[in-house]
Amino acid sequence: MCGIAGLCQLAGDDLNAASLATLSSVQRHRGPDDAGFLGYRPGLAPTVGRRAEVVEGAMLGLAHLRLSILDLSPAGFQPMSTPDGHYWIVFNGEIYNYLELRGELELLGQTFRTQTDTEVILAAYAQWGKQALSRFVGMFAFALLDVRKNRLLLARDFFGIKPLYYNWDKNSFAFASELKALLQLPNASRQIQPQRLYEYLRFGLTDHGEDTLLIGYRQLPAAHYMDLDLNHPVPASPVRYWRLDLHDEMDISFDEAATRLRELFLKSVNLHLRSDVPVGACLSGGIDSSAIVSAMRHLKGESLDLHVFTYVADEDDICEERWADMEARATGAKIHKIRPHAADLESDLQRMIGVHDEPFGSTSVYAQYRIFQLIHEHKIKVVLDGQGADELLGGYNNYQGARFASLIHKGKWVAAARFWKTAASYPQGRYLLFYAGEYLLPETLQKPFRRLLGKDLFPAWLNSEWFRERGVRLHPPRQFSKGLREELRESLKVNLLPLLRYEDRNSMAFSVESRVPFLTPELVQFLLNLPEEYIIAPDGMTKAVFRKAMQGLVPDAILNRRDKVGFATPERNWLMTNLSSWLESTFNSLAAHRIPAFIPSKLNAAWDRAKMHPRQFGWQFWRCVNLILWAQAYNVEF
Repeated sequence: MCGIAGLCQLAGDDLNAASLATLSSVQRHRGPDDAGFLGYRPGLAPTVGRRAEVVEGAMLGLAHLRLSILDLSPAGFQPMSTPDGHYWIVFNGEIYNYLELRGELELLGQTFRTQTDTEVILAAYAQWGKQALSRFVGMFAFALLDVRKNRLLLARDFFGIKPLYYNWDKNSFAFASELKALLQLPNASRQIQPQRLYEYLRFGLTDHGEDTLLIGYRQLPAAHYMDLDLNHPVPASPVRYWRLDLHDEMDISFDEAATRLRELFLKSVNLHLRSDVPVGACLSGGIDSSAIVSAMRHLKGESLDLHVFTYVADEDDICEERWADMEARATGAKIHKIRPHAADLESDLQRMIGVHDEPFGSTSVYAQYRIFQLIHEHKIKVVLDGQGADELLGGYNNYQGARFASLIHKGKWVAAARFWKTAASYPQGRYLLFYAGEYLLPETLQKPFRRLLGKDLFPAWLNSEWFRERGVRLHPPRQFSKGLREELRESLKVNLLPLLRYEDRNSMAFSVESRVPFLTPELVQFLLNLPEEYIIAPDGMTKAVFRKAMQGLVPDAILNRRDKVGFATPERNWLMTNLSSWLESTFNSLAAHRIPAFIPSKLNAAWDRAKMHPRQFGWQFWRCVNLILWAQAYNVEF
């Protein structure tokens, strides 16, 4: 796990070593253990060293910051090359199946000098070219230089676990692990992207598609590579190298599916435990994180010094402490807890805004930030976390609406009626009508339906005229005719990416590597081709097949939970009670009035109504205050 960056002068001019050094230094938290640079000009041998001055006279510069996880010796230094100097790489991430690939490559005649997964990537590319990308099981973003063909390849993992941002202008191409690094380049633009701004303010959506909130700065999409010809360096287009294969539902019994899922899950966790430093886990007390912790103990036995890290909420209805304690007792894990308060959020928020580069959707991201701070304090460098499980196993409330819509679309009226009766009795069942309507109604009826429920596509506090003048398209987050399988697939592209960004920035802010064992191609492919009733049972029970798969491994009381907390913070209480005056001063600040996307007076009016009627409290208040502070910190232009 590391940070990478690069800079290429498109006209062949000498690049500025100071600019490359800045790209690297801004990301120092991602790799505090070492730093390396490479300078290259076609026709000349690369120059490599630990100081940016080695790139003087080069047209291309690569930078690497190392967080040592595998092969802690100096042999793991990057930029790293093949023995013949043909290929060079800067790599961020982990390839968990590197030992298996190494064995296969050795049989084909490849030799190795280190014990790193980085060298395996180089050897795999030398052997198989771009076909190697689909063989990796892991999380990765890397830049690979071919000095014979004068080409630079950028690649990102299957699900976008590791970030990779880039920017073209008329003179140069730059890339980095974090957006903030690119914003340090001379003459960096900071112009807002209106469509993405609308989607953030109205729905909390970020990090989907290639665009960022700032025009001109893009992400390499998940499961894509980009190939740059250094002889004629002009903007290149991303190319997809892997996609999910959604075919007809598998013909497999429920028990067989549970058995196979258990095998795949344990296999993935076992791969994710490969490390030359201690590995811990994040533990919420929910099914997913508890399954990971139980699997770690099951696979490694009592020899594993198992440390788990838990966030404790102040409000009883969202506090999962007793469940986390139950899992820790069952596995003999040493549990460490953090209980953040509203005052902590206020004091830490400016640093968090700098950590995340773009606004984030709720204060639950802050609770996660404090967990990784706690992990760092206990000197754990690697943890396993449960991101992706809810998106694959229908864990959120809206997926019950998608399942109901599937039954309706298939004409299974009796099954739909039974599903409605039982699912509506769940703790969050009162939202089933709204979620089902989002999937069942065509877009032409979505607007009046949402307005009827007080969820208009353009609430009064948004400046509709400003958005319309900029061609912003109003659309609901979910579309007509989507069933559960389609929604789960879409969630991997839309809902999951922001969570992965939060995970990456919060962990790397404290030089911690966070691994997500639910997100491997084999496991994801299997889950998304199961019959829908294996994901959400006919009685509305979510994660049905996974609950069955984890029997005997995870405590039954946790597997039988019907509530869904979703890593929640007491956001309403924090903002309306503890931070009310701070929030109001932010809404009325000069910085707020410089943002034309919303109308401060109407936002204040909505806030006043929420104080009088707390049920009218919504996430828009956090999104707006976060946007105001972000725009001020980054000098964003609207």
